[in-house]
Amino acid sequence: MTDGWNWRQPQTPPAATPPATGGSPWWSDALADPWRDPYAPAAVVVPSAPISSGPEPERVTDPDAPRRSLVPTLVICLVTAVLAGALASALTYAFMTRGVGGGGTQLGGPALAAPSAAQRAPESFGGVAKQVLPSVVTVRVTGAIGSGFVASRDGYVITNDHVVEGADNTMSVSFSDGSSAPATLVGRDPESDIAVIKVSKNNLPAVQFGDSDSIAVGDPVLAFGSPLALVNTVTQGIVSALDRTIQAGDPGGTTRYYAAIQTDAAVNQGNSGGPLVDAAGRVVGVNSVIRSVGGTETEAGNIGLAFAIPINQARRIAEDIIDTGKARRTVIGAEVSTGGATGSSGGTGARLRSVQPAGPAAAAGLKSGDVITKINGHVLEDGTDLIALVRKYAPGSTVAVEYRRGASTQTASVTLAADAK
Repeated sequence: MTDGWNWRQPQTPPAATPPATGGSPWWSDALADPWRDPYAPAAVVVPSAPISSGPEPERVTDPDAPRRSLVPTLVICLVTAVLAGALASALTYAFMTRGVGGGGTQLGGPALAAPSAAQRAPESFGGVAKQVLPSVVTVRVTGAIGSGFVASRDGYVITNDHVVEGADNTMSVSFSDGSSAPATLVGRDPESDIAVIKVSKNNLPAVQFGDSDSIAVGDPVLAFGSPLALVNTVTQGIVSALDRTIQAGDPGGTTRYYAAIQTDAAVNQGNSGGPLVDAAGRVVGVNSVIRSVGGTETEAGNIGLAFAIPINQARRIAEDIIDTGKARRTVIGAEVSTGGATGSSGGTGARLRSVQPAGPAAAAGLKSGDVITKINGHVLEDGTDLIALVRKYAPGSTVAVEYRRGASTQTASVTLAADAK
């Protein structure tokens, strides 16, 4: 007995001797039996498939068996056809829509909902324009067009004097909604370039007045009017300068003086008389003059320099016209030289050529020959500056004056007055 680790192939045994004839029949093939002979080779035999002896019998269908319905198949086909048609229509619409956009190319992201005018914040430029435009009017006179704004609900309108100059009974105004109404002249002041007209309508939307003494350089402003007959126009800019002294007027006509609000908002012919408003929609000035490089008035155009009469001055004059039919003119009680002045110690200022004996300047101790260099801290270049700045203030206002007399500099307080005429 062994575990087989040293197993060796046995040697081939000698041929077996056939049994003797006449032995047991059970063992007659013992030598050929593989199970009997341990040395016989093993073999695996796979039985072949039986050969069919004839054709396969035909299957017989039971005539009584239930037949399968065709309705589900038809429903599936119908639904498939409908879905295929819908998909084809959607694709066709998509391709056609892209084609309308220009060759199938669409640039940009998805469209965003634009805010309506009602949704814009009141302090935005759109909100201010919506608030002010109903109060702005286009003034139409014989052969000319200008602007104005409603100052009271009962129909008083402020505009420039040069807008209504030469107006007759055919004067009218039109509003931002397209309606119009006849207008009559209430009064005008050529020296301040302010006029008031009356519209034959009631319950009009009046503007809100601001304080022109409270604005500062750099503040945003909007200019309203009808430049070049383009009604309902709004332009935007900033306050470029304050107390810019202006001397305007046609040759041989009235000379106008005022300390203007300078702005870079686009202003052209036809803007005259329209309001200049602040960021809150309050009127701070009346658009009046433009500075241009054009050789003639017809060639004048916006170059970023426009000038408005401060509303504190314009409102005061308009109230005078409505109440009394004429405006009071503020004076200092002295005549001045224009075009610059030089005192004994040099420098510029407004030289007093004469002083009225009972006027404001004389009451403050000023004399002929004195050179006023400042008024309320504002430096004066010449007599034009003094006239314009004095007219900015209401009669009865007290201003601080600095002046030169000989080699000395002195100060005084002057209470301004209204012109006697």
